[in-house]
Amino acid sequence: MTSTPATTDWIDLLHEPEPRPWRHVPTIAGVLAAHVALGWALLQVDAVRQSVVQAAPLLIDFITLAPPKPEVPPPPPPRPVVEKPRPVPLITAAQTPAPAPPAFVAEPAPPEPPPPVVAVNTPPEPAPPAPPAPPPVPKTVAATAVQYLRPPAPVYPAMSRRTGESGRVVLRVLIDEKGLLRQIAVQQSSGHARLDNAALEAMKDARFKPYTENGVALPVWAPAPIAFDLE
Repeated sequence: MTSTPATTDWIDLLHEPEPRPWRHVPTIAGVLAAHVALGWALLQVDAVRQSVVQAAPLLIDFITLAPPKPEVPPPPPPRPVVEKPRPVPLITAAQTPAPAPPAFVAEPAPPEPPPPVVAVNTPPEPAPPAPPAPPPVPKTVAATAVQYLRPPAPVYPAMSRRTGESGRVVLRVLIDEKGLLRQIAVQQSSGHARLDNAALEAMKDARFKPYTENGVALPVWAPAPIAFDLE
C-alpha cells in the first residue's frame, strides 16, 4: 500500500525528536494574506465602503481621550521681610545737657498780725416769759357753801303727778370762778327718769355767786339736791 504525502508528514512528526515551530510560519502568513485580500475585495463594493466610512467616525469619537488638564503651578512662596537695622544714635559729651542753675526762691513774707479784739458789752437777752400757771384743780365743797343768784325752779312732770312719782335728785355741778355753770350730772337718782330729767332742765337756768377763799374766786364742785314731793 502506497502512503500519501499527508500520511508521511504525520509519520515524520511522530518520529521527530523535537517540535519545529518555525515550520508553521508559512501557514500563518498565508491565512493573514487571505484575510487582507478578502478585506480589500469587500472595500471595492460601494455599499460596504459607505458603511465603513459611516462607522469610522463613531469608532474614532468613542476612543478619543480628553486631553489632560494642565497642572496649575503652585504660587511662589512669599519673600521674607528683612527689617533694616535702625541706626543707633551716638551720644557724645557735647550732646549732654548742662545742669540748669538753681532757681532763686524768695522767702515768704511774715503773716500779718490779727486785728485786735475789741470787747463790746452787749446787754443780756431778756428771759422768755414764764408759761402761765395751770388752772387750779376744782375741789368739792358742801352744798351749803354755794349761794344762788337765781335758784333752780323745777317743774313737776304731769305724768309723774298722775302716777304718784316722787323723790329726791342730787345733781353734781361745776361752778367756775365767775359763778357760771360749766358741767352738770346726776350724782344720785330719784328712781324715776322723768324726775331726773326735770331736775337737770331746772338746774340749767340757775345762776351762782362765785366761790371765794381769802378773797380769791375759785372753781368748785358742789352737790345740788332737788326734791319732788306730792302735797
